[in-house]
Amino acid sequence: MISHPKTIQIFLPGGDPRGIRVSEITTRIVQVIEVPRSLLQDFLQMPESSQVALYFLFGEAEDGTGQRVYIGQTGDPRARLTQHHKEKDFWERALVLVSKTNSLITNHVLFLEWHCLQATRKAGRYADENGNSGTKPHTPAPLEAECLEIFETGQVLLATLGYPLFDPVAAPAPGPGKEERFLCTMDGVRGEGLYTQEGFVVLKGSVGKRADARSLVGHSYETLRPTLIEAGVLEIHGDEVVFVKDHLFKKPSPAAVALLGKPSNGWEVWKTPMGRTLNELKRQAPL
Repeated sequence: MISHPKTIQIFLPGGDPRGIRVSEITTRIVQVIEVPRSLLQDFLQMPESSQVALYFLFGEAEDGTGQRVYIGQTGDPRARLTQHHKEKDFWERALVLVSKTNSLITNHVLFLEWHCLQATRKAGRYADENGNSGTKPHTPAPLEAECLEIFETGQVLLATLGYPLFDPVAAPAPGPGKEERFLCTMDGVRGEGLYTQEGFVVLKGSVGKRADARSLVGHSYETLRPTLIEAGVLEIHGDEVVFVKDHLFKKPSPAAVALLGKPSNGWEVWKTPMGRTLNELKRQAPL
C-alpha cells in the first residue's frame, strides 16, 4: 500500500475515548466503528447497526498466546453480533465497517470477508478464528475495484484504531536509505532482524540455542521462550530453536534473549553486517 497524507476523524458518541469510537477518512464514505463488548447494547441502538456490514472481532487466545480475530459479514449486524456475544468467548472488541451512505451490498461484503481473511493470513500478525478460508466469490471487475478501494480505507482505519491486521510485522521503520537488517551471531546463533516503528522483528528462519543459561532462571524473561514455543513462533529442532514466522518484539532485548537463551542487551547484541550496533545507529546517532 502506497502511503499518502490523510485526515482521519474520530468521533466519540459517548464522549469517552475508551468507549465507542467512529473513525473515517474525511474524503471517503467508509466508516469503521470500534465497539467494546461491554457497550455492544449501545451500538445496537445506533442506526449503523442496521446496515450491511463487514465486521471484525478481536481478542486474546484462550491460552494467552496471542491476538486473535474473527472476520465476518452480515446484512443484520444486530442479530449477528448478538449471536456472537452469546456464543463466542474470546473477543473483547468488535470493529464494524459500514458505508456512511448505506451503499454497501451483500456482494461487497462477501468479497471483502474473503479478501480480508487472505490478507490477514498473509500478514501473519493475528491468528484467525474462521477455520477454512473459503473460496473467492464471483465478483464483476467494477465491483471488485470498489471493494479493493474499501479495503484500503478499512486497512488504514483499523490500523489507526490500533488493529494493524493486514500489515506485516516485518515492515522497516520509515526513513531515508534502504532497509537495514541486523544480525545476532553470538555463541553460534544465526539471527536476523529488522528495527521497525513498532519494535524489533526477528525474521523467519532465525536459529537460536535450545538450552537456557542458568542466569535465565528467575529472570523476568524466564518464560519468554516457552511462551513462544507454545504460540507456534519457535520450534525445537534438536539442540536449536528456529523461528518459523516473523515475530515482533516491543524491544530489542527480548528478541536477543529468544535466540541466545540468556539475559542480553539487545541494543548491543544486534549488529549490522559491518559490525555497527543497533544502539550506535538508532540511539546514539544525531537526530
